[in-house]
Amino acid sequence: MAKDLNQRGIENQTEGKVEELKGKIRGDLGDAVDDRDEHVKGRAEELKGKAKQELGDAQRKIDESI
Repeated sequence: MAKDLNQRGIENQTEGKVEELKGKIRGDLGDAVDDRDEHVKGRAEELKGKAKQELGDAQRKIDESI
C-alpha cells in the first residue's frame, strides 16, 4: 500500500504541475487578447493544479511516515 500512495503522490504532483502550467498559459493568453473569461478560467485551472500538487505532496509525506 505504501508504494501505491507514494506513486499516486508523484503522479498527482506531476499532473498538478502540468495543469498549473496550462492554466498559467491560458490566463496569460486571456490577458494578451483582452479576454477576461479566458483569464479567469486560466487562473482557476492554475489554482486547481497547485491544489493537486499539494495533494501529491501530502500523499508522499504520509507514505514516508508509514
